[in-house]
Amino acid sequence: MKKVFPVYILLMIGLLFVVGCGGDEEPLPPEPVGIDHVDPPSNSEIKSDATITVIFDGVPAKVKVNLETVTLAGQAVTRTLAGQAVMITELFEEGALKIEITWEGGSHVLEYTVKAPEPPNPQENMVTITAGEFQRSDDPDAGDDEQSLPKVYVDAFSMDQYEVTNDQYRQFVLANPSWAKDKINSNLHDGNYLKHWDGNKYPENSENHPVVYVSWYAAVAYARWAEKRLPTGAEWEYAARGGLSDKKYPWGDVVDINKANYDGNIGKTTPKGKYPPNKYDLYDMGGNVWEWCLDEYNEDFYSSPPPKNPLSGANSPDWIMNNFESITTDRVARGGSWANSPEYLRVALSASFDPRNANCLTGFRCVKK
Repeated sequence: MKKVFPVYILLMIGLLFVVGCGGDEEPLPPEPVGIDHVDPPSNSEIKSDATITVIFDGVPAKVKVNLETVTLAGQAVTRTLAGQAVMITELFEEGALKIEITWEGGSHVLEYTVKAPEPPNPQENMVTITAGEFQRSDDPDAGDDEQSLPKVYVDAFSMDQYEVTNDQYRQFVLANPSWAKDKINSNLHDGNYLKHWDGNKYPENSENHPVVYVSWYAAVAYARWAEKRLPTGAEWEYAARGGLSDKKYPWGDVVDINKANYDGNIGKTTPKGKYPPNKYDLYDMGGNVWEWCLDEYNEDFYSSPPPKNPLSGANSPDWIMNNFESITTDRVARGGSWANSPEYLRVALSASFDPRNANCLTGFRCVKK
């Protein structure tokens, strides 16, 4: 007997052949990923060390930052991909900045104007030192280069109240990328320049500590940017004495742990203002860090110095400041450091350092006329 299928059954079988059984369907294409927002927004002004954060509306694939369109002052762009965010951090040079970002299915161009930090106000936190003279007395601890001498006259000048700090020096680096840790000319340091910094960042919680691991060249470069200069050895000694005559230290003749950071008592630098100032309201003129001076070191110079504004190794401070990169002779440092015994804190003492030397004991402060 011939079997007859109902019409609707035949229709259902045909439909299954047309559309399949549901197991082999093609997946729907993913929604394209786009940029949700950018911080700071494109076409805005940013700082040299800005972090640019790009937030996507999904998780992008194959993200690439086009380095060829980025104006860099330091290492390659740092790209951190975390879910839907891409963060771009670097030390950017002042001027126009263009960054192209591409990802699977899209691309975007960011444009900025990079603004470098301005030099500090030249008169901010400076103390006026009136013109005057000083004379060393006989000191049984004195070396050959610091014996008693005729009176020396020094013209009036202004001096930084504090040693230059990590935060101040970082502003200089941001404004002058050629002095960044990984960009500085190898002839201008001994390999330890800013050794303890992480890229362009100083150690945590040390913004008000004196900058260290800076060569004499770096100190001069900072001073030029700040529209100042390094002090001469005579200016430094006159200021350190604070009007006290015939004294060993900036505060008197007796060493005092409550007056300065020295002899490893703290074991590291201390922030500005921790110890009392001298009579001229200058801080840390003894201890904390050695301070670079302009002078060439000459053991015999102060045996018979010029009676007015003596300077070893050149006719004028301006000549040294304008030709500093060509100088190779040892330079003077004053004041002793956090690691030195009291004898090194004496105001008459001059240390001799290679100008390329960058160590954990030496910083600087500036003067201006």
